[in-house]
Order: sequence, then structure tokens, then C-alpha cells
Amino acid sequence: MDFSYNPELLSQYGIELSSEAYAANGQKTVVVGMSGGVDSSVTALLVKLQGYKVIGLFMKNWDETNPDGSCTSDQDYQDVIKVSELLEIPYYSVNFVKEYWDGVFAEFLNDYKQGFTPNPDILCNREIKFKVFYQRAKLLGADFLATGHYCQLENGILKKGADSNKDQTYFLYAVDRHVFKDVLFPIGHLPKPKVRELAAIFNLATSTKKDSTGICFIGERNFKDFLSQYIQSTKGNFLNLEGKVLGKHDGTCFYTLGQRKGLGIGGPGEAWFVVAKNHDKNEVYLAQGQDHPALYADGLTAVELNWLITAPQGEFRCKAKIRYRQPEQACTVTVMGDKVRVVFDEPQRAMTPRQSVVFYQNDLCLGGGIIDEIAPNYHVLGKGLPNILSV
Repeated sequence: MDFSYNPELLSQYGIELSSEAYAANGQKTVVVGMSGGVDSSVTALLVKLQGYKVIGLFMKNWDETNPDGSCTSDQDYQDVIKVSELLEIPYYSVNFVKEYWDGVFAEFLNDYKQGFTPNPDILCNREIKFKVFYQRAKLLGADFLATGHYCQLENGILKKGADSNKDQTYFLYAVDRHVFKDVLFPIGHLPKPKVRELAAIFNLATSTKKDSTGICFIGERNFKDFLSQYIQSTKGNFLNLEGKVLGKHDGTCFYTLGQRKGLGIGGPGEAWFVVAKNHDKNEVYLAQGQDHPALYADGLTAVELNWLITAPQGEFRCKAKIRYRQPEQACTVTVMGDKVRVVFDEPQRAMTPRQSVVFYQNDLCLGGGIIDEIAPNYHVLGKGLPNILSV
């Protein structure tokens, strides 16, 4: 297969590259984080087509077989081998099982045991992909690490991917910003269908492979069953906001604010939702209705801040997300030393401690932090909800 300089093909996929730049790229080494999926495969392809010296690097972070006895990581590595051999690039596998357990999974479990619901994908990017994996790439002589994230960089600042449905900046806000000077996001300017199209044109083995979902490097599982392997179930009470017992639950760690499914509470009226938890008493509080006032609050405080720009001071306006799939919400942020107070223009639903709030200015990701405290909810305040809600 021909991987030589092809400016017309590159231009069709949003890359303008002169012959001089192509020749200069030949002096640079790019290590591509290859997962065995289509995104990282096309990342390696695009880097190859731009003339770089390319090395494929696969990492194994979870050492466990699936219920059917198969091992997903072994299957994925076979796909990495197929793609790398087609692209005529060397490839290696590294084992970060211990690093993943110590740097990601142990903290993830500890938060759950305390009744929180953290986001392991954010930890994984910070501690594994853009730390130990990045360091290993450097040991292999990398000038750049390339990954298949749907993100872009503008003057070294993290920028949203062009495909708004796939943008992954929310998961990368906690990465050390100095690392980005040595990072490439080759597919960040492309919509997903174009990525699939390129994979098909070059007959990559992963061209029709389904996107991975679930916990970072662990995959899609019955989450409650998976957690139960590590956290002991402790029966407690579901209560309504008046303190009436509605039924039994399996432990506060298995429920998150705003949750509707899996409660096992029926009866007349609207569906029940988790609106509060008391981990010390092992109590989970429920209320009826998607938009019950107990689910809404105006603001939060966040800690463990990471700024991808020069750290702001005082008060500023921006937009923020408190969950990955949420549209950005206008807010005022006040910096108070090592924490921030965030007040939203509209009340936000089911803000959850130990999850992340991420800040944006247009397409640029400014950084973010871990939600520490939530402002009193509208039920506590005795307030009705405004008629316009964007969540």
C-alpha cells in the first residue's frame, strides 16, 4: 500500500502539508497510543501519511478475563498488530497494570467506598495516558505522543474536537498542561464519519470495529455487579424527604444523585429519583419527579483545580459542564485560593460531589476541578424552579 506524500489526499481530510514540511516531519518520531480501536488506528495512519517516523505503542492496564473467558486486551492487541503491519510501523506492548491499579483504580474504589461517584476516565488520562504512558513514549525517543482523542490544540491550549458529539476535552482537563507541547491529536479536526471513511479506504482491520464504552480500560460491564467484587454490600433504607422508609437498598455507594433506574421502588405517581445520600447512616433519599426541586441547586465549590491556561484570579464569566454529555452552562466563577465558587445562571440538576466541573471559553478548555460542595438545593430553600431549564 502506498503511504508516500499525497497532498491531495491529505487536503481532503483537512491537512495542508507542503513537501518541505513533509520532509521535515521525517526527522521526527511520533509514538502513537494504539488501543486496537478505529480512532487510534486512523491516528497512526494520518501520522504516517504526514511523513513522521511512527511507532505504535499498546498498553495493557487491566488484568482480568471477561465472563466468557476471553481477554479483551489480547483481542485488541491483535488488532494493533494487524494495523501496524499494514502501516509498516514497529509496535510494542507495555504493561501498566500496577500503575493503573495504584494511580487510578485504588482512588476510584476509595471514593466509591465513601459514597461518592468519581469519574475514572479523567484519572486515567491524568495518571496513565499522559503521565506514565507519555514518559514511556519519551524513552522510546518520541518527539511527540499522538492519541486518538477528539480534541485539538491551539497555541498549546486544549481545544474542543470539531465533532461536538465526540469532543473529549472534558476528560482531559486534569492533564498537566505542559505535556501538551509534545502531544498531537491527528483526528481532532475530523468528524467521526470521516475517520471511519479513512479506515475503510486503507482497509484497516479496525474500520468497522464498534467503539469501546464503559470504564477506562476495563470496558462495559454490569457496573453494580462489577463494584460488588470490591465493595461489600451493606443494606440500608430508602427514605423520602419526610423520613418515611420506602424500601431497602444495597449500600449508598451503588447509587448516584439523579438516578432513576435500579431503585426497585414503585407505587402511584411519578418515578422516584435519588436526591440525597447520607453515607454515615447508609441512607438514600428519594423524591418523585424528574424535576423535583431537591435535584436542583444554583452553585458549587470545587477543589483540586487544574488550569490549562495561566491560572485566573478573582471573578470571571465562562461556561461550565458538570457531566460529559451536558451542554455547557453559563456561570460566574470566583477564584478563592486553591478552590473556586461557581454560580450558574440557571439551576443545575443532580450536581454530584467528587465528579468534575470543567470550564470553557468558546472552544477553549480552561481547566476544571473536583466538585466539593453543592449549594443548598431548591427544596431546602423552599424555592420553585424557574420555567426555563436547559439541563
